[in-house]
Amino acid sequence: MHGELPKIIVAKKGSRARRYVVSALVLLAIGGALYYVYGGSGTQQRRGPGRFAGMEGPVPVLAAQVVASDMPVYLNAVGTTRALNTVTVKAQVDGKLLEVNFKEGQDVKKGDILARIDPVTYQATLDQAIAKKAQDEALLANAKNDLDRYEKLAATNAINKQQADTQRALVAQYTAQVQSDAAAIESAQATLGYTTITAPIDGRTGIRLVDQGNIVHASDSTGIVVITQIRPIAVTYNLPQQDLPQVNAAFAKGPLASDALRSDTNQVLDRGTLTVVDNQVDSSTGTVKLKSEFPNADLQLWPGQFVNVRLLIDTLKQVTVIPTGAVQRGPNGTFVYVVKDDNSAQMRPVQVRMQDENQTVIANGVTPGERVVTTGFARLTDGAKVAVSSGNAAAGAAPATGGALQGVGTRDGQRPAGTQNGERRQRGGGGSRTNAPQ
Repeated sequence: MHGELPKIIVAKKGSRARRYVVSALVLLAIGGALYYVYGGSGTQQRRGPGRFAGMEGPVPVLAAQVVASDMPVYLNAVGTTRALNTVTVKAQVDGKLLEVNFKEGQDVKKGDILARIDPVTYQATLDQAIAKKAQDEALLANAKNDLDRYEKLAATNAINKQQADTQRALVAQYTAQVQSDAAAIESAQATLGYTTITAPIDGRTGIRLVDQGNIVHASDSTGIVVITQIRPIAVTYNLPQQDLPQVNAAFAKGPLASDALRSDTNQVLDRGTLTVVDNQVDSSTGTVKLKSEFPNADLQLWPGQFVNVRLLIDTLKQVTVIPTGAVQRGPNGTFVYVVKDDNSAQMRPVQVRMQDENQTVIANGVTPGERVVTTGFARLTDGAKVAVSSGNAAAGAAPATGGALQGVGTRDGQRPAGTQNGERRQRGGGGSRTNAPQ
């Protein structure tokens, strides 16, 4: 019995050691798997497509050429479209509406007949005035004949001179009466003319406000129809008072071109000119109101419509232009990557003069003819080799279509260089300095 006890103890110790070894192997396997999943794959992701850094090739990028071109400078604002003239056509006399001679939404010319009111009573009044004048003219003619006879008799002392004077006064009385009758006829003719209602302006009729057969009155507030002149049409908008000196200076040199743009796509709806700068600044908002007039030949603008307005105030001649996508910002300011002749990228600081979402005017840092990287900055470093791919950005700084360009320099009162590039003023309260191709 005592001789078998050590063997049993030794066997138990060997089994325990094996369990320790198996547990250690399992833990090592789990640790290796975790490292592979979370450590190795993360390293691979950080390194990019290549498993090893030494295997990575040139960085694929898109590039555009730096160009020199003329760049217009705009002020942007949100405007409200207003009819140039709006008239509510009303009846000027009371009566039954016999005819309505227009269709709703019809374009009418000044003088076109819109409606007719029953003219019977007004025609009768005119006839009475004409008859009254004829009666008084007959009395006047008889009085003049008597005056001629009395004057001849008074000259020979055949009658008293007082009788001749009395007759002369009677002639003057009848003369005044005839003149009064003539005025009454003119008044009756005018009143009769009011029974034919005509268009006072060129424009488009709205929805009919009264139907044929109704009794209309001169005191009616609703009228018969509203005519709105929409060719041409006006757009009013506000600009900050800080822009007023520059607007006035440019306006004094000649008409300023204005573009009306869609609020969602910035598509040009119509082109017009600035007509009025208001004579005072709104002290509550610090803005001044302006009005531009547009021909609206295609009826792209409608009264009450909100549109974006850009006002051309200047044109920068032959400035250096690059796509806005090429401009990068770092701790030391703005910079671009220039593609050199050996297909290496050179990081170069630049000074931005004006900018929008499409194009940027560069004051210095690059020259026309050079190429700048527009896409592919994730793996790009100074001096790295690049492979320039063909794409839309390689076409150069093509003119933008309706972009609003932001001034960031110090030229002519524009924003100082410390202002954040691309920052926009709130459109609801006024405008922003912009620059875009026409």
